[in-house]
Amino acid sequence: MERKELEVFKEWFDYIKDENGNDLPVFNRQAKVYFCQCSENGFMNLYELLKFCSDTATEDYTQRGLSWKVLDEHDYAILTSRQSFNITRLPEVDERILMTPWEETPEPLQLVRRYKITDESGKELVSGHSTWILVNPRTHRILRTADFSLRSPAPVYKVPFKGIPNGKISIPEELTALNQRPICYSDTDNNCHTNNARYGAFTYYCLPEEYQKKTFTNFRIN
Repeated sequence: MERKELEVFKEWFDYIKDENGNDLPVFNRQAKVYFCQCSENGFMNLYELLKFCSDTATEDYTQRGLSWKVLDEHDYAILTSRQSFNITRLPEVDERILMTPWEETPEPLQLVRRYKITDESGKELVSGHSTWILVNPRTHRILRTADFSLRSPAPVYKVPFKGIPNGKISIPEELTALNQRPICYSDTDNNCHTNNARYGAFTYYCLPEEYQKKTFTNFRIN
């Protein structure tokens, strides 16, 4: 049998200058979209999209010396608060893609992270904007981003986002229950809480069938 050379998927940092002239690390992660990550239409499902973003953001910090263990040792936990995605096209099965997350100017109580997923030709497929809160895992108190001393200096950098603003979602006065789903042990992560990506699966679970088959162009979650 002829030996076939395996594909290599790389991770690396690029560095750009923020508005203060400081080096801003931009993480790059190559990946392949696998069969099990896709819905019946052949495109990456919403849960896998959120998971891919979350895992890549975590790996970005880990490679910069800020793993969850290091954060915990210094009484920090970083939790997703809000996310908004502008979807030109979801990645499809067997496609090779590039995920590029970067940090932007933090808000007083929320860190800001952006995402960009491109295909092999460099065409943008998905653009994302997310905010994260800093919490003391012992006291559960929300911390000011200005007091986040492990990552210094804070970036001063912004790129226009083409999607729906990542603001607070107004709750309608009259809501209709579509479905309900128990939270299981398989929905929790190492923090012993429901991982933010699971809400993508919950969303699809509750949608009527005709909406599950639609092509989404924007998605927001708080």
